[in-house]
Amino acid sequence: MKKVLFLVVLVFIVTSCGAPSVITMPSQTIPLTLSKLPQSNIYINLDYGIRLNVADKRSSNEVLSKYDVALNIKRPAVSTYPNIIPFVSESMKKYMQTMGFELDSDINTDYMLQAEITQFQVSYLSGMGWMGTVCLDIQIYDENRKQVYPRTAITGRASVSGNYNNFGIAAEALNNAYVNALNDIDWNRIAYFLKRADSPSQEKNKQVTGGGDTALEHTIIRWYVDSAPKGADVYWRVVSSTHDVKNTNQNYLGTTPYESTESFDIKGLTYNNSGDVQIEISCEKAGYATQRKRFNVRQAIDQKEISTKFNLISE
Repeated sequence: MKKVLFLVVLVFIVTSCGAPSVITMPSQTIPLTLSKLPQSNIYINLDYGIRLNVADKRSSNEVLSKYDVALNIKRPAVSTYPNIIPFVSESMKKYMQTMGFELDSDINTDYMLQAEITQFQVSYLSGMGWMGTVCLDIQIYDENRKQVYPRTAITGRASVSGNYNNFGIAAEALNNAYVNALNDIDWNRIAYFLKRADSPSQEKNKQVTGGGDTALEHTIIRWYVDSAPKGADVYWRVVSSTHDVKNTNQNYLGTTPYESTESFDIKGLTYNNSGDVQIEISCEKAGYATQRKRFNVRQAIDQKEISTKFNLISE
């Protein structure tokens, strides 16, 4: 009996000596900071403002993705301060404002930058150190919430050598990865949408909404309508064969000779659909037959003029 007890005690001692003790790492909090700002005032004097909406689309909320260290070291719980969503929202705004973007300018004309966070993690790999990875999906919508910039994946990475228990270096890697992700965004392309084009042909699909935010609405058209004899009443209306632009009733312009410079304010009109829209001008005078002429809007835009003369016929 004593021999059996001795063997059991011996086995326990040998097993205890051979098994390494497990080291429990304390919980860690990584401070999030915007470690680098972009060049300032490179996108000032844009015609439209922009709004930012940040959404959390991460498949895992774990900040520490991989922790490849000794087998006897238990993976620590890691969090961030501040939380990732409010940090990204505020820091992206600061980053954009530094570059000159005007945020939250006018809800009626502002574009929307939708930023979805798909990964925001740091890892430690033996022999390599700390590696941060930040991934964003971005999209741009115009003031009518129509997508103008397709979903684009943005990735920022950064690595910093250091010990597995140095979470200050882990913070450096994660913050650098975030800045690299922001720098990877095509800000020039975003600024392009916020600048009104010099001519309607450069905004082929931008619709007139009445807000004065399109090149079409800033294109000045010269109107000149004359008649023989003079003193006839001039009316105009929109005749459309596209569902984007509605037909209108006649509107009074004045009497001949009529001359004016005006911009187009035809709701739903774009440069692309302007070929399917016509301006009908009517000329009326007592004792004379009413006459009408139609002008293609695309041609009027390109020529920046609607000019005609009516030779009235006595009834």
